Amino acid sequence: MKIACADYRKEMMLASLVRRLEDPKLSVEQKEEIRVQIKKLEQAIGMD
Repeated sequence: MKIACADYRKEMMLASLVRRLEDPKLSVEQKEEIRVQIKKLEQAIGMD
């Protein structure tokens, strides 16, 4: 399976955001912003 560089980058960004979401120091607003970014990336990758 070949994966384009852009797709790989998006998947790595998604993984990073999911890990960041687990940070207990984040405020509710920050967590919601990350969730929105995750949703957008999932749609761009076709995971929604």
